[in-house]
This record gives sequence, structure tokens and C-alpha cells, in this order.
Amino acid sequence: MIKSIIKKTLSDRQRVNLRAFFVKNDLNQLARLYGTDKFGSHFYTPHYQRHFQHLKNKPVTLLEIGIGGWTDGGGYSDGRRGGSSLRMWKAYFPKGKIYGLDIQDKSYHDEARIKTFQGSQADENFLKKVIAETGAPDIIIDDGSHYTHHVIKSFEVLFPLLKSGGIYAVEDLQTSYWHSTADEDWNGSEDLSAPHTSMNFFKKLVDGLNYEEFRHEHEPNYFDQNITGIHFYHNLMFIEKGSNSEGSNLVRK
Repeated sequence: MIKSIIKKTLSDRQRVNLRAFFVKNDLNQLARLYGTDKFGSHFYTPHYQRHFQHLKNKPVTLLEIGIGGWTDGGGYSDGRRGGSSLRMWKAYFPKGKIYGLDIQDKSYHDEARIKTFQGSQADENFLKKVIAETGAPDIIIDDGSHYTHHVIKSFEVLFPLLKSGGIYAVEDLQTSYWHSTADEDWNGSEDLSAPHTSMNFFKKLVDGLNYEEFRHEHEPNYFDQNITGIHFYHNLMFIEKGSNSEGSNLVRK
């Protein structure tokens, strides 16, 4: 009887949100429930849960680049489609403010604790305007165009605007190894040492974690001084922000 009443009185989205309450601590289940490809097509949510669970009940500000909503023949232009991961994050972070950024108008998905912005992830002025409105994020997720030059540009602009203690995640890094496919020019390369790819950009940051150990002359840059951890998984990466100033382990006599 109760199930029948709920079915008649609640919208589809409200019913999903109600079901989400009972699995709110399990990102895998939330991903399935909301229909995001972060679990199933990909296996990102176990890693997200590992890296985000300490923030779960805090009033986080989360910005996700790319709102999704693919349709065959129509790309992502349908503004009513997508938004699945935004609603998943809203369910997982009950005190969080969730922001989405997309090249298409996805304002259809705006609701309490979810707000979207339309613009390019490669547009520095636009990105800075977004952060001026949202405030410094605790979490930034790049699930946008996946073009390697866009990934790098977004990181260069947004990482300095991330809160200290925050986390920057980048999805679908496989495009770093793709020059082009049938319908896209990803600007990647099959050459594993190609300097322009997103993976090689991020791999160089690993050495910067240990810049205090360099025995040659080196002027540390912003990333050297403000990255405290880098974690790579299959097609997914997390970068942790903080003060990288522990000092050298060199034993001085």
C-alpha cells in the first residue's frame, strides 16, 4: 500500500532520491541508481569513495567539469539530459554544494544544492568567474572534453584556486594516448614520451613532489610547492593540495 502511494505521489526523480537515502554511504550503489557511468562503464567510484570519504559529512564545495547527456546523433546538446553524477554527488555529500560546468546549457538540472554554468573549460576568464561565484572548491573533477590541451589548461587555471587540503581529480586519461579516433582529434599521442600529452604533464609533477631532494639548482614552481600527493589509477588520477615543505631527507654531517 505504501509503495503504491509513493509511486502515485512522487516524480521519478523524487523516487530515485528517496531510494538514494538508503544507500547514501555507498558510491557504487549511488552511481548505479542515478545512472552515471562512473561505475559500470568505468570503475571510478571505488577510488572516489576511498579519496573522498573523509569529506562526506562536511560542507564541501564540489565543481565537476562536464555534465554529460550523450544522445546518438545529437552529442551532448540536449540540455535536459545528463546531470547524473551531479545528483550522485549531492546524495553522497548531504551538506555539500555541487556545481557543474559544461559547454552546453545544462541549467535544466539546477536545483537545491546544484548549480550549473555554461562555458568552456579552456577559457581562463570564464573559469575564474565561476570560482569567484562558487568560492574556492574542496573538490574539482575534470570529466569534460578529455582533449589533452583542455585538461592541462583547466588544471593550470583551477588547481591554484582549489582550497588547501583539496583534491583535484581527472577522469578518462586514456585520451592522452589517442591522437585521433573516427570522430575526434584528442591531441594525444601513441608516443609515451610525447611532451604535450596530459599524462606526461601530470607525470612530470611526480618529480616535483621531491623537489627538495634535487641536488641540482632548481627553482620550485607553484605545483612543486603545493602538491602533496598524486595517485594514478586506470584512466583516473587524484592530486592532493597542501604545503609540500617537509624539508630534505638528506643526512647532513
